[in-house]
Amino acid sequence: MTETPQSHPDADLLHTPEAADALAKAAPGEPVLMARRHGLFGPSLGGDTSGMDRLEVPVLFPGASERPYGSYFDEVVDALEAAAPEAFEAGVERVVVDRGELTLVVLREQLRALLRPLRDDPRLRFEVCLGVTGTHWPEQTGSELHAAYYFRSITNGSRIIRFEVTCSDDDPRVPSIVDIYPGNDWHERETFDMFGIVFEGHPGLTRILMPDDWPGHPQRKDYPLGGIPVEYKGATVPAPDQRRSYK
Repeated sequence: MTETPQSHPDADLLHTPEAADALAKAAPGEPVLMARRHGLFGPSLGGDTSGMDRLEVPVLFPGASERPYGSYFDEVVDALEAAAPEAFEAGVERVVVDRGELTLVVLREQLRALLRPLRDDPRLRFEVCLGVTGTHWPEQTGSELHAAYYFRSITNGSRIIRFEVTCSDDDPRVPSIVDIYPGNDWHERETFDMFGIVFEGHPGLTRILMPDDWPGHPQRKDYPLGGIPVEYKGATVPAPDQRRSYK
């Protein structure tokens, strides 16, 4: 889901305990506040010399969509609700249609109960999981970590649906879906390695890119940049965390 330059009435709630409630209660069509950017260029060292250091811009994602969703989206949502009514009622927080993409934001507790009929029901038959990846939003108190899945139905004309699940920094657990979609094995390991999301029930959840004893998870926004100086033709370029950089 792509950020859009819109204003948001709840922008001041972002860093408060009420932020999650405000997100959940957002009216259909109202954008969801994800973060706030300060300044124009955001230098890492020293002051902002652009003259725009007081600029604050909300980072907004599309909110819940209203029916009709268009394309095949209504048919897919209706079929999933009919196939798993209890899990759908308890687990689907909102349906988002943006830029020709269908996303279901679901609670982690109901993820597996929704994915089995998504794969097996003849009206759906999303038999391929294209992978899972993570994002980290430190400002989203209680739901800082997001896991996003893409599913494709080869049977029904290469339809695509996206699922998104959130968890907190304090409890970064999401159920593994490897037994439902075996091809997701390495993707879950990579997301664990880079973001620290623990996929419970995975048959071998170990790092896949970094050494086993590597501290931290490199694609989280709170991970230190680090680096080493590089010498080139007699000149030395400081390490990334020691030089002035911009957004």
